[in-house]
Amino acid sequence: MAEQTHNRLDRRKARTRAALVRAAQTCIAEGRTAIPILEITQLADVGMGSFYNHFETREQLFQTAVEDALETFGDALDALGDDIEDQAEVFARSFRLTGRLHRRQPELSKVLLHNGLLLAGTGQGLARRARRDIAEAVRAGRFTEVRDLDLALVVVTGAMLTLGQLLHDHPDRDDAQAADLVAEDLLRMFGVEAAEAADICLRPLPGLS
Repeated sequence: MAEQTHNRLDRRKARTRAALVRAAQTCIAEGRTAIPILEITQLADVGMGSFYNHFETREQLFQTAVEDALETFGDALDALGDDIEDQAEVFARSFRLTGRLHRRQPELSKVLLHNGLLLAGTGQGLARRARRDIAEAVRAGRFTEVRDLDLALVVVTGAMLTLGQLLHDHPDRDDAQAADLVAEDLLRMFGVEAAEAADICLRPLPGLS
């Protein structure tokens, strides 16, 4: 009986923490990073005291919210790349899917846009995965023109963030076509032949919920 009670308490704590993180993600996406903690707890529909059972400050919650959102998306990208052997296509698929994120998951996109440069510097989330994919493609002999991994990541990060802002600013632009064209350009820049780069970026993509 004591164990069951303990398990119920753990589940309740987990639900409360998840609700706070989701509320923070909503606030970040809306640009409301100066929102009082009371309003965050009201948005999460939890008590004020519950906040301090999980986080010491609002900033700590926001950092967790950003990392959680992008880590979850990154895990989904990793799972969808398990069936590909070509490292150049692994990189391109992730970029193409992330490009589609901006229009199809606008709240998560805005979290990325508000924090992308900071996260790129810390090597977390999508930046860590992009760096890994580029490095794997270099080792496989697919990215022959990458001379500096850090600079390659700078190029990819800049391309993704500015692409996202462009898609938000111009809602009439085709997001899939834009993401595919940028991915194709990156492949060519990194050493993939033009015809092959175009072929890779025309291949069907799996669904991503």
